[in-house]
Parts: sequence; structure tokens; C-alpha cells
Amino acid sequence: MRTIQGVSVSAGIAIGTVRVLAAVDYAVERRLIDDPQAEMDRFRAARDTAVAQLKQLRDNVAAEFGENKAELFDAHRLMLQDPDYAECVEGLIAQDKVNAEFAVKSAAEQFAAMFAAMDSSTMQARAADVKDVSRRVMNVLQGKRDSTAQDGSVQGDAVQNGIVQNGIAQNGESHIIFAEDLAPSDTAQLDRAKVLGLVTAKGSANSHTAILARTMGLPAITGIGDAFDPADDGHVAVIDGTSGAVFVDPDEATLTEYRRRKAEAEEHLSLLRKLKGKPTETKSGQRVHLYANISRPSDAAAVLANDAEGIGLFRSEFLYLEREDWPTEEFQFDAYGQVAQEMGDRPVIIRTLDIGADKQVDYFNLSHEDNPALGYRAIRICLTRPEIFKVQLRALLRASAYGNIAIMLPMITSVQEVRDAKRILEEAKSELRGERIDFNESIQIGVMIETPASAIMADELAAEVDFFSIGTNDLTQYTLACDRQNPSLERFADPHSPAVLRMIQMTIEAAHRHGIWCGICGELGADLSLTDTFLRLGVDELSVSPTSVLPLRNVIRNH
Repeated sequence: MRTIQGVSVSAGIAIGTVRVLAAVDYAVERRLIDDPQAEMDRFRAARDTAVAQLKQLRDNVAAEFGENKAELFDAHRLMLQDPDYAECVEGLIAQDKVNAEFAVKSAAEQFAAMFAAMDSSTMQARAADVKDVSRRVMNVLQGKRDSTAQDGSVQGDAVQNGIVQNGIAQNGESHIIFAEDLAPSDTAQLDRAKVLGLVTAKGSANSHTAILARTMGLPAITGIGDAFDPADDGHVAVIDGTSGAVFVDPDEATLTEYRRRKAEAEEHLSLLRKLKGKPTETKSGQRVHLYANISRPSDAAAVLANDAEGIGLFRSEFLYLEREDWPTEEFQFDAYGQVAQEMGDRPVIIRTLDIGADKQVDYFNLSHEDNPALGYRAIRICLTRPEIFKVQLRALLRASAYGNIAIMLPMITSVQEVRDAKRILEEAKSELRGERIDFNESIQIGVMIETPASAIMADELAAEVDFFSIGTNDLTQYTLACDRQNPSLERFADPHSPAVLRMIQMTIEAAHRHGIWCGICGELGADLSLTDTFLRLGVDELSVSPTSVLPLRNVIRNH
């Protein structure tokens, strides 16, 4: 048995025969040409064909996985239609008098290097996307047919080692796919009935390939690096998508153990599917609202798929973190409105930007701090830079006309902070009224209880807002004086500490005294060992990752 450790990108267990997809050589010949204009015309025609292919692929993905997951291929089309990309390709053709294939490959390498050099891991993952779309254009220029062809025909590099990348396995078997890397378009075209799991030498958890694997429900591991060996083709393997472990030629004990785990997981999943649509209610009739946490608009699909009753925490700062410049009011309005419409009547609680501490954005130009967790962050930025805050509040208010949106303020330590935030919110409302723009006049506003100060002042804060949501990650950090980013403090940062639980109890009791509801949106909400404690304390709502919703509902219903 050979054991390989990679990086988990999609949970689950797969046991089966390995099929190695050989790396495709995208080397193209550099040729000097006499007619640059004709070569530019070739490029433009190939780009238009590639855009049409991506439209077909987008429609296929939308039909199988939903509109949200198809957005990736809209982004790929936009990449191809980006004027900077076309200008780079055509500039190389004109200046170097090279053939279109070579110009496209060179442009792809330049753009990929630019993305790879960025600090944001999300932007680094875009390097694979630009290579993917460029490969598609090169295939068209070289006369290779795309595997998304509607007539089902497949040619060129779509067939590798008996696997047809539009999902057909020629020998009728299902396999675990090993590859140096997989492009997003390759992954989207795999047939889940014929592919058991994915293992790649390269890639990251933020890549679109990883996101698609999670969407497809395929166990997936990336980053095995030099352990990738084409000689593994045809061997039996076990992959553990939760731990990132790969076992090639597993011994009998490992095989038996993972067969047992897989059977248990499948039985558990079958049980949980029966809970969809069922109320989150104890046997004694105690009702708890079960919401989900998201970071991006595209995450809303997982909220609905896992039957959460709403979104308890939309981390809006990711709209800032994933950009190189300020997100405009219109950009934010589109993002919030999309989620509100998708969720229908279900609540969508959006946390105002929580930048600072471990979430830094260059264009905010924040000064270096020796202790950023106790520094200039979250509501403190919003209240001292109201021009930034008001843009977000206006976008939130406008989006509230399209769904059940509530606003939540992070890092609150005093009543005055809440009043100052509400004053800016009223200014935004007044501006929108003057512009005759619709919004929900009675939009709810809440605060995150994540500092000891807010827990101690919960009675006074409850008189100012409509709800509380306890952020247990930061509440633990500040209550126990343990930096959550410092791994050497893990043994001291006990979220089960009586001090933390007492803060939670104080907050819930204060909320109920003032007739408002109180939830938990930190990681403790999904800690099944504490569910009984939270029920005894009378928590009204728990907001967890989408995949934690049904396991938590199962525990509550059996309580």
C-alpha cells in the first residue's frame, strides 16, 4: 500500500480502479506569418467559436446543476471577450508576426502569471481559468472538435485512456480519475455515474475545478504533487476527500475500514434526505430556526439544496476581498438582490463589511497594526469612513425590495456604535426616498455579539435592535484572550469554556427579556456536542455551513 497526502477539496469516500488522464501537450509551433490581419481574423473567428462552445457548456451545466453553477462559464466567456486579452493576442500577432495559436498560448501564459502573482488565493486560482479558455481557442485554431458538440462526437484530446471527457467511459466502468490537473470545463463534462472521485497533482481548494467537484458531489483531492504517478493506472485506490488521504493498492484492513465508513456515510445521507422539508423541532415541541452561512451569492444554491430555512450570515466582506478596487453600489446591489430573489421569502441576514484583522484588502490602505484583532476593523472602519459604509447600506436597502433582507452589524462594543450606524442608515434611507427608489422601510437591524463588552451590555443593546447573532469564533478569542490565528494557543482557546458559555447564556437571556430573538452564527453552532446546551439555554436560531444543516436537524429532532 502506498499512502499519499493531498489537500481535501470535496468531502466523501471513493473506492475503485484508477484511470490516469495523461497530461495533454499544448505545445504549439511558432510560425512567422506574412499577413498579420488574416491571422487576427483567424483568432477572432476561433474566439467566437469558443464563446459559442462555452455558451453550450454553460447551458448543459445549468440544466444539471442550476444557474448558479453555470455562472463560471459566463465568466469564462467574459474572459475571452475581454478587450485586454484580445489586445494582447493581436498585439503579439502584429508585433512579432507570429501565428494565432502561438499568440494565444503566449497571452495565456502572461495572464496566468499575472493572476498567479496576486496575493489573493481566489485570484491565483483564476490562472487555471485563463489557461482553460485559451486552450479552447487553440483547439479551434488547430481544428480539434470540442467535447461539448451537440451531436456527441468527440475528437482530439477529449479522449484519454478510455475516458471520454463528456462523461462516457468506453469500457462501461466507473473510475477514480488521477490527473496532473483538470480544467474546469473538463470537470464539468465528467459524468458522475462514471466517475467516482478525482485526484490531481496541481490545483487548489479555491479553483473552479474544486468548486465544480463539490457541486457534483465527487470526493476530490488536489495537491499530491510529485506523488502523482501515471503507473497507478489500473490499480485499486481509496480516496478520503475529508482528510485528503489517498491509498493506492490499499491493504485489506484499510479497504475494510473504508468500506465500512462509506456504507455508514451512505446510510446517514439516506437518513438525512428524509429530513428535507421537516421542521427543526425537538420531540417536546421546542422550535429552532436553522439557517446557513454563506460568503458569495453563488453559495445560495447550497443553502436551498440543504434545506436551510434562510441565510443567517452572509459575509459581505468577500465582495471586497475578491476585488482589486472598491465594489460599487450597483455591484453590491446586484449581489445582494440576486441572493434575496433566489431565497424568496426566506430570511437573508447580511453582515456589513468585516474588513481588518485577518481579512486585509490593499485598496483600503490600512496601516500596519501590531495587534490587528484589537484594532481598526469592521464597524470601526464603517463609522469612521461613512462614505464607504453608506455605499453598502444603500445597496442593502435597494436589494431589500426584492426579498427578506436584514442588516447585521459586526464587532459592536457599545450602544453608541449602534446608534451611529443607525443614523447613517437613516441618511441612506432619506436619500433613497428623495430618489424615489423602493426599499423595505421596516428592514430589520441586528448586531453580532462577539465581544465581552457586547455580551455584558446585551440588555442595553437589545433595546436598540431587532435581533442578536452570537459570533462564537471572536467571542471565544476575546473572552479567553487567545489569538485565533495563533496555532500554539489551540489548547487554551477552548470554545467549550464555561466563560464562553456563560457569555452566550447572558446574551440569550437579555434578548428574551427585551422580546427579540437570539441566534448563533459561529462555528459552535454546528458543534453537535453543544446542541443540547444551546437548546437548554433557549437559543432561537442556529446558522451553520450548508452541509451541516441536515445533520444538525437530525440531532435536534431526536432531542
